Amino acid sequence: MSEQKTAITPRRDQDFPEWYQQVVKAADMAEASDVRGCMVIKPWGYGLWENIQHQLDAQFKATGHKNAYFPLFIPISYLEKEAAHVEGFAKECAVVTHHRLEVGADGKMRPAPSAQLTEPLVVRPTSETIIGATYAKWVQSYRDLPILINQWANVVRWEMRPRVFLRTAEFLWQEGHTAHETREQALEETEKMLGVYATFARENLAVPVYCGEKSESERFPGAEKTLCIEAMVQDRKAIQAGTSHFLGQNFAKASGIKFQSREGREEYAWTTSWGVSTRLIGTLIMAHADDDGMILPPRVAPTQIVILPVTPKPDTREAVLEAARKLAAELRVQRFHGEPVTVEVDERDLGGGIKNWEWIKKGAPVRIEIGPRDLAQGTVAVTRRDRGPKEKEFLPAAEVAAGIATTLQSIQDTLYARALATRDANTKPIDTKEAFYAFFTPKNADKPEIHGGFANSHWCGNAACEETVKTDLKVTIRCIPFDAPEEEGACVICGKPSRKRVLWAKSY
Repeated sequence: MSEQKTAITPRRDQDFPEWYQQVVKAADMAEASDVRGCMVIKPWGYGLWENIQHQLDAQFKATGHKNAYFPLFIPISYLEKEAAHVEGFAKECAVVTHHRLEVGADGKMRPAPSAQLTEPLVVRPTSETIIGATYAKWVQSYRDLPILINQWANVVRWEMRPRVFLRTAEFLWQEGHTAHETREQALEETEKMLGVYATFARENLAVPVYCGEKSESERFPGAEKTLCIEAMVQDRKAIQAGTSHFLGQNFAKASGIKFQSREGREEYAWTTSWGVSTRLIGTLIMAHADDDGMILPPRVAPTQIVILPVTPKPDTREAVLEAARKLAAELRVQRFHGEPVTVEVDERDLGGGIKNWEWIKKGAPVRIEIGPRDLAQGTVAVTRRDRGPKEKEFLPAAEVAAGIATTLQSIQDTLYARALATRDANTKPIDTKEAFYAFFTPKNADKPEIHGGFANSHWCGNAACEETVKTDLKVTIRCIPFDAPEEEGACVICGKPSRKRVLWAKSY
């Protein structure tokens, strides 16, 4: 029996990293830039990011946050004020040392020696320090608190092994930064915003996530606590899909964010920061795509419905196009989760098969074909992207618009259920070191990325055990789950007493 032909080569089970790159290319989402480590996000990929941004932004504002913008450049002395922070980011920082170029005798451009900055500027890898310096000017009294600010921005982290959407030298994100009167208020904020991320991942991205706290070695540099959401993708690795940090008073002390308390004492503010990035797009691809390309959850798809007019003969072309446009207008007045349904009529002068496969590879949730025969019968051919490319339903054209919200929700639910089934089937309780090492050891030396998944195992809390696993297996503690019950057990590595299980995995 011949192997089934697919649009993407290689398939997921043959070479997952290369499959991922080919899905990005086939879906026309992004491409590598001429600048090493950077990417060009193309309209289909950027439309996806715009929807993520729009929907998350509404949730941030619903919880009382407002948007602002802070400088791209950070004086190096600001980073130096928080020792753990500068140590954590030092190897990833891009640094500006001159403010002007000059043309040399050889005709080449170079930094002008006379234009060297008195203090180097770091291109922001994250903004805690520059925002902290600003908050120090804004806060004098407890009455000035809380400050609840978010910014949508780009950041630069000099990645040595870039991969489009997952790790690039420059990427887009949002970063929330808040300042509070009390420790309890800041902790509540940290947990609340992680809850926003978890809900968004599950309900909008159709990605199930584990919620928990990072171990000390995996915390954000300078934070007292880092909370996270962790997703499993189809090669059973983990992706950190969002983080929320309780910074305590560390950054407030470094930046001088002080206020007069209700009792008249001078106190330092309690701060938080939290963020997600275009890495969410990489997560979506790895969680949902198949061997024919991308599959997009309807909640975030740039276009939810694509209408493909089939016009084999010139004499029927206008009638088919008119019917397609009429159906598009009927669909656009429908609403899905409070937003108008998005529709595109693909009128390009290309063969129907070519256009159909382009939209399959892009992952448009619903494709509707209309041709002369459909006009005569009063039907249209509807294909859902969560099903096989040949699984068409022929429906009465007059009934399609009324049922489209139900269809889109069904696709959304199906994608979540699939991802949840994959995650749950590959999350295993493991209680012995031998079984733990076997779980993360590839069965096939030619496919080192294929391993067990997530191990739910006891840990004694000792960083030495954590480091042993990281060195031996390239496996880390992804999180200490919030819902992990207290139970007596033994550390899977050293055998010492443990009271809680944690999630271990290989990760991106």
